[in-house]
This record gives sequence, C-alpha cells and structure tokens, in this order.
Amino acid sequence: MTDDATVPAPAQRLALAKAAPEFHRNLIALDRLARTGLGDPVVAELVNLRASQLNGCAFCLDAHSRDARKNGESEHRLHTLAAWRETPFFTPRERAALALTEAVTLVASTHVPDEVFDEAAKHFSETELAHLIGVITTINALNRVGVSTRMSPAAR
Repeated sequence: MTDDATVPAPAQRLALAKAAPEFHRNLIALDRLARTGLGDPVVAELVNLRASQLNGCAFCLDAHSRDARKNGESEHRLHTLAAWRETPFFTPRERAALALTEAVTLVASTHVPDEVFDEAAKHFSETELAHLIGVITTINALNRVGVSTRMSPAAR
C-alpha cells in the first residue's frame, strides 16, 4: 500500500550560495568545466548519481536523475544503477567509470586500486580520464555541501 503523505524536509542549515557566493559560483564552474572536458553527458550523470547514492545526497540524487532523463537516460537503467555490477545494462566504458567513481568516492577505504584506474584508462583517453576524475571530484564536493547543509530536493 502506498501512502501519498509526505514528510517535511529537514530544515536547511545554511544556504551556501548566499553565504559564500563566490565559492559556490566557482564550484559550479569547476563542475561545468570537468563535464565539458569529459564530453559524455550520460557518463557524467551516471557518475553523479552513483556518487550521490554512496554519499546519501538527496538534493543531488533528485537533480541528477532529472538531468539524466533530460539526456535520454532510461528509467530502467536509473532504477538499477545502485546494482550496476549485477545488471547487463551498462557498457564496459560506463562500468569502468562507475567503478572509478566508487573507488574515488570511497578513497579512504579503497585508495583507488590500480586495476580500477587501469580499467578506466582503457576506456577513456588521458584527457577524458582527467576530466572524469574532475567530475567525480566535483560531485563529491557538491554532495558534501548538500549533506552538510541539509539541502533538500523540496527546495527546488
């Protein structure tokens, strides 16, 4: 049974864009720059969603699932992204990007194993790989802002 009632979002602790507008603008610009150099909006959104799942950032999950749909991503793949290893729905290139995303996001535990990095290097040029790391880095920064300040999708 589904209950249509919603619960209120937690109160936002801080509006970073207002409190530190220059920092916020530059963080967003850095994200745009990394995405542009990657050149693959589908991979960028899969990376953003997977990191946001791992980090538990509701605001980013909402935003990037919308962006993924706008870029033509299917509901089927979005619904199975958390279990990407167990599905046949992702290409080898996407799998390499997702594995690197998980390793970089969980860097304190993984230290980004050579085999994960080397697999990504097989599927991305050196420039693309550098920008992929940039996309992973910026979404992790944005997730940390979203979670620490309690940004809510309801605030959209």
